[in-house]
Amino acid sequence: MIGKTNKKLINKHELDIGLFYFYENFIVAEVKENVNLTFESGKELFQLALDYYKSVVPYVYISNRIHSYSVKPTEHYKLENIFPNFQGYAIVTYDNVSYKVAELEKLFTNRPTRVFNNLDDAIA
Repeated sequence: MIGKTNKKLINKHELDIGLFYFYENFIVAEVKENVNLTFESGKELFQLALDYYKSVVPYVYISNRIHSYSVKPTEHYKLENIFPNFQGYAIVTYDNVSYKVAELEKLFTNRPTRVFNNLDDAIA
């Protein structure tokens, strides 16, 4: 999963919605195929983020989109209010359609968001 990072993995969690790798200042998410990712379906993930980062440790969410799933983009606003230390998104896409969807999602967040074509660049 994780490529050439020299960052220490804190913990890995397999949830109903996917695999989540927690590092000191970032989360790498691999959401399962056909999941509908919403505020409600992500509650367990959000609790883990609070457990690891509290409301003080700055972190970034890296979405490694190796599977096709849906995201309700307006849910981003709710997260930004709950996690003041959440610094931004990195979205890793592997095809042109996913790239275009990710570029559209950027319009629904107030946090910095960048789209990458490989995980190593997103981590860097």
